[in-house]
Amino acid sequence: MRRSWICACVLLLIACGLEAEDTYGVTGIVHEVDAAHLQLQIEHDDIAGFMPAMTMNFDVASKELMQGIEPGMHVKFELERSATSLRITAIEVLHEHGRASVSAGPEQFPLDVAPDFELIDHRGNRFSLSDLRGSAVLLDFVFTRCKGPCPILTAAHAELQLRLPPAIARRTHLVSVSIDPIYDTPKRLRAYGEARGANLERWSFLTGSTEAVQKVLTDYHIGTTREQNGTLAHVVVTFLIDPEGRIARRYIGLEHPPEKILADLEEILS
Repeated sequence: MRRSWICACVLLLIACGLEAEDTYGVTGIVHEVDAAHLQLQIEHDDIAGFMPAMTMNFDVASKELMQGIEPGMHVKFELERSATSLRITAIEVLHEHGRASVSAGPEQFPLDVAPDFELIDHRGNRFSLSDLRGSAVLLDFVFTRCKGPCPILTAAHAELQLRLPPAIARRTHLVSVSIDPIYDTPKRLRAYGEARGANLERWSFLTGSTEAVQKVLTDYHIGTTREQNGTLAHVVVTFLIDPEGRIARRYIGLEHPPEKILADLEEILS
């Protein structure tokens, strides 16, 4: 498997262009357990100096750490961050049941409706997510000055876009929202996309006012932090939205090959 696809759909919390490593002690409630992919979805508390409280998926370092972990448990875990990964390296159960409202299984989790938004695309035109109803949408968050995961993610999605069968490609639209709207003008976003092989007929790179973009980031739980040197630390996450406007997948981890994303697209478009 090529390195571009190992990195393609990474959902990491890292600072673009930074090499810092750190370990955090975190507490939270387990929502979902995916033992096959070594992932836990946890509604975690605020991680001081790193990210606000939110619900997200985490890689787990080994299958042994997953043993005995079930939805509803209140847990404490060590979260290790490096320049290329974010994963749980230790975990302990504090309470067997954290909140009565937590489901016992993924079949009881309804699909979330993807929050609608209106921004400006790389051509300078108004763009509304709801205008794409009827199509599958692959949504991510990047910025053009990012020296880390953003260009890798965009290039990987461009490769996926090239590999889509015509019947799937006609019903799939990619969307990338800039988290740096003051700098990322439509012209810069267009140049960024073109430089990485994006087919702009079916891919929209979006910007807007600071307030409008921040609302999107808040609605999708995309935490960002401006470092002292001006770089942005942010959640790198890819959402797959089905034709009815519901979030069908949140891609987590280091390996999401094109075959996996294509299979998911075929499923939601069938």
